Amino acid sequence: MQQQRARATGAAGDDRGFSVAEVVIAMGILTVGILSLAAVLTAGVRTVASSSARLIAREKAREAIESVHAARDTGELSWDNIRNVSDDGIFLDNPQPLKEAGVDGIVNTEDDDDAPYETQHFPGDDGILGNADDKVVSLAGNFRREVLIEPVLDINGNVSASLRRVTVTVSYRVNDAWRTYTLSTFVSSFA
Repeated sequence: MQQQRARATGAAGDDRGFSVAEVVIAMGILTVGILSLAAVLTAGVRTVASSSARLIAREKAREAIESVHAARDTGELSWDNIRNVSDDGIFLDNPQPLKEAGVDGIVNTEDDDDAPYETQHFPGDDGILGNADDKVVSLAGNFRREVLIEPVLDINGNVSASLRRVTVTVSYRVNDAWRTYTLSTFVSSFA
């Protein structure tokens, strides 16, 4: 009889389950894990949402660098003109709205004032890009570009006559927050 009671007691002890404290701790660990996954998912969605604007910013910075090289390579402008307006050059000071290049074919110069704002094209309701129902969005309100051309000092501390630093900063808006993309390089007077 005692042997049967011991078995019954042992069996009943195995069926008791988890205590309230163990359940609360397990739920806390599970909650932290789920919230962490939600945070990672949110960060991923934000990155995907801003990738198009970041790509445009990068390409517009590269375009400006190419404009500086084009200004040097065409020979229509002297090396002395490849500076900012405040330094007696042709490139506008301060951030400028994205406009198509003016008559000179160089972005961020005074003749860009007459050029239209650059636009981005999206497929329309039919999902096909390049037909009549495309949606055209101006980049004017969400993108600004600054081209800064600075002198470079040689090892003796003198201003180099044949080398300049070009820094292009494109500011762009994503979800009402401004971000920047900066590209910096050097340009020499030798084509």
